[in-house]
Amino acid sequence: MMQSNLHVAIIMDGNGRWALGRGLPRVAGHNAGAETLRQIVEAAPDCGIGALTVYAFSSDNWKRPEAEVGCLMELLGCYLAAETPRCIANGVRMSIIGRRDRLPPSLRSSIDYAERETRPCNLLELRLAIDYSARDAILHAGVLAAGDCAAGGTITRERFEALLGESRPVDVLIRTGGEQRLSDFLLWECAYAELVFTKRMWPDFRPSDLQRAIAQYGRRERRFGGIPQPAPTANHHWLR
Repeated sequence: MMQSNLHVAIIMDGNGRWALGRGLPRVAGHNAGAETLRQIVEAAPDCGIGALTVYAFSSDNWKRPEAEVGCLMELLGCYLAAETPRCIANGVRMSIIGRRDRLPPSLRSSIDYAERETRPCNLLELRLAIDYSARDAILHAGVLAAGDCAAGGTITRERFEALLGESRPVDVLIRTGGEQRLSDFLLWECAYAELVFTKRMWPDFRPSDLQRAIAQYGRRERRFGGIPQPAPTANHHWLR
């Protein structure tokens, strides 16, 4: 059980544009983004975050140039190798969501190692979405649900969420880089998420920006389809 409650999801957008705007190759932006992720993971528990899910590589990102995809795969492997000991020391449990069959064998080995070694940690759950598509995840869960129904089972929301794989509702979704869309990320889990969009590119996103986003979330009223409760009043003249 996590010691904090919020589930925050982040679409880490703007790495490539950040680099190009500085006359650097796009891969330089991805490297800078990895350092930003390290800072945000370290700051998350102090912001009341118990689970942090970040969009590292979408299934649609395979459409990018082969050289860039190769660099991203290598960077992800280096990140896992470097951060696994740090996660263990700081109580961060790491897990990966998304397909694994299309990933390089070395990256799959790094994933297995990171998940196994950090499994006892319980301060923060860090979930990296790699080769992830929310629509594919929902479709896969739907196929499993159809099998349950054929076997005489009953599908509830809770059962469907279990079929999605350790799914839990997102409280706050943050997207950097100025775009305002979900891009096939945690569509089921974000049904009632509060959305926070910022023009700040991901490499420039700081723990103070995370704190502001959480503070903004705290000022919002979450009704989940209901209506606000009227404030109590001391004037009861209408009872007379």
